[in-house]
Amino acid sequence: MSDALARLVAVLSAIGPADIAVSGGVDSLTLAAAAHDVLGPLARMHHAVSAAVPPEATERTKALAAARGWDLTLFDAGEFADERYRANPANRCFFCKTNLYGALAARVAGTILSGTNTDDLSDWRPGLRAAEHHRVRHPFVEAGIDKASVRRLAARLGLGDVAELPASPCLSSRIETGIRVEPALLALVHAAEALVTRALAPRTVRCRVRAAGVVVELDAESLARASAALASELEMLAGRPVTFAPYRTGSAFLRGAA
Repeated sequence: MSDALARLVAVLSAIGPADIAVSGGVDSLTLAAAAHDVLGPLARMHHAVSAAVPPEATERTKALAAARGWDLTLFDAGEFADERYRANPANRCFFCKTNLYGALAARVAGTILSGTNTDDLSDWRPGLRAAEHHRVRHPFVEAGIDKASVRRLAARLGLGDVAELPASPCLSSRIETGIRVEPALLALVHAAEALVTRALAPRTVRCRVRAAGVVVELDAESLARASAALASELEMLAGRPVTFAPYRTGSAFLRGAA
């Protein structure tokens, strides 16, 4: 057993009965797999189905739960009924996670766990404040595990391709701060990214909806292969002009905005 896995096992064993918020990304799926191995039926998984969650993340979570015998519940966290979230302020993530953890806390008795790792602590993440309010614990942080170590754990736990999943924040993160979050807009973002993925198989793609228009951000190699024909396809899908640009982390987030 690796040192990281041994530390994680110790943390999970000390926590006992737990309810894991599973988004469908590498962090939460790896935590779910480890918790199930350590706690057995005392570990319960919960996945919020939402217009902001890519459908493939939901399907991935359901498939792993079925294959590994997880106790999985799908639920609606209710963030789209929260006007504070829909308004898309700079701290939108706080309202998203407040709804998520509030909905979970109302239905579970165990300790709520998240897949936050130590690398996440270096960024401004309003969702961590919401987690604190609901006494959510972060086993990877408690065990001193960063993103690279999470990926190694995923491989060690036999999660296959999950170990190599690219980062994929929620679809709402593609909507520029201050533009209202609407399910139809999120569906457009997902469809545009799917179209580009089929055409270019990029390492990274983000469809950003900005006040100035739609921008598809790509890694350098894929950006060099983006064509006018692909832009035209995207414009037909979006019903508005579409441009390509180099990928920039969190470029739709305007911290100084409302």
